Amino acid sequence: MEKYWDRRGFLKQSAAAVATMGMASPISSLLSSCSTKNGLPATADSVILLFMAGGMAHTETFDPKKYTPFSKGMQSDAVLSTFKSLPTALDGIHFSEGLESIGGIIDKGTLLRSYVAADLGHILHTRHQYHFHTCYEPPQSVTVPHMGSWISKELGPLNKVIPSFINIGQRFEVGEGEELKAFHSAGFLGSEHGPFLIPDPTSGLDSVRPPVGMSTKRFESRNQLYNQLLNESAMGEFGSDYQKESLKRSMEQAYILLNSPEAKAFDINLEPKESYDTYNTGKFGLGCLMAKRLVEEGARFITVTSEYEPFMNWDTHDNGHTRMAEMKKRIDAPISQLIKDLEKSGKLDSTIVIVASEFSRDMLTEGRPDLKVKDQVKVPDIINDMKNYGMHRHFTDGCSMLLFGGGIKKGHVYGKTADERPCKSIEKPIRIDRIHQTLYHALGISPDTNYEIEQRPFYTTPDGKGLAELDLLAKG
Repeated sequence: MEKYWDRRGFLKQSAAAVATMGMASPISSLLSSCSTKNGLPATADSVILLFMAGGMAHTETFDPKKYTPFSKGMQSDAVLSTFKSLPTALDGIHFSEGLESIGGIIDKGTLLRSYVAADLGHILHTRHQYHFHTCYEPPQSVTVPHMGSWISKELGPLNKVIPSFINIGQRFEVGEGEELKAFHSAGFLGSEHGPFLIPDPTSGLDSVRPPVGMSTKRFESRNQLYNQLLNESAMGEFGSDYQKESLKRSMEQAYILLNSPEAKAFDINLEPKESYDTYNTGKFGLGCLMAKRLVEEGARFITVTSEYEPFMNWDTHDNGHTRMAEMKKRIDAPISQLIKDLEKSGKLDSTIVIVASEFSRDMLTEGRPDLKVKDQVKVPDIINDMKNYGMHRHFTDGCSMLLFGGGIKKGHVYGKTADERPCKSIEKPIRIDRIHQTLYHALGISPDTNYEIEQRPFYTTPDGKGLAELDLLAKG
């Protein structure tokens, strides 16, 4: 049933929302930059993060091992990969069956096979997703900015009309919604650098236009009412000047977008049919299409997620093989086409595209071999049912990423995992602070960028110790 607000209810809810936004950052402190600009030579000016939320098994995707077909009565410890491995555009490099299109364009980027996720105790997806997107382990005493917010703050918009940070594909009404909200935030950097949320790309245009039937005059009246509510809210009374100005700027930016011709970039229905059909494998594929359109229009940072919802999508606690086959159908053509289209338009040279997940999966190991944690899935020693065939447990010691464009090396393979269980990182293990700092390095953001929060410097990576991995970049 749809919910309709009367005027009193609307005002009450809006005031509460304004107060909540104000609480997202330290109310008593005025944000002050302690950053030193080193004049880093940037090789990229925008980023698209394609996030495989839920745990994408490396042995079933970009780092296949020995294939073991299903048979009743098979030993579970004999299963390393449940798909055949197929050759890619890189000599000697194979991807798992079902990823042939991505395999065909991997020579345009870097295959990273040795990402090691953090040890955060009992494994929860949203805790590791928080760590991946912010570079900080939860909980923290302040609301930590998302990497997209850091990029928005430090570089500003490429197109002043298009939001600098856009998030496509994640709803917050499913599963661990509040935990997901915790890292979809600009925190102390201010509301104007927070994500512009598009839960469903098929309804993207609705996010940038007034509701049907609302006149321009009525919309302007609501905007004035919003500013009045802001002034009378907890934010207006107790927030710092920076926080209040940032919140007002975020609304002004949204208002400008609603009245701009650039808003058509959000309408994927304007895409030629042949292109639309190639991307149309579902919500994720159409999110990739929207990301293409937006980065070509001047978006700075876009993340497209397969969406995290417990026990759905990549969160394969059962039926691992069959669900992996379905997920590959959703991502293979869209990711490949995105890289081809960005290359064709000339945007790939200045846009970094990342394909990643919070951690990997394994049949037997929960966590990593030398630091196992409590099992969350019961896997029988003998497999008689197809639902037990596949990767079900959370594995943090070997994960794959793909990186393209924006100064990333082409045709490069970084790191290695063991061919036998445990299939952990054995060459060039790399952690999230190094991934973040490599990204910032390519964008020309100084490694000592920080802001004084609670009378201490707060850096883009913990304690400012993150180092760029120059071996991932064509020009260090």
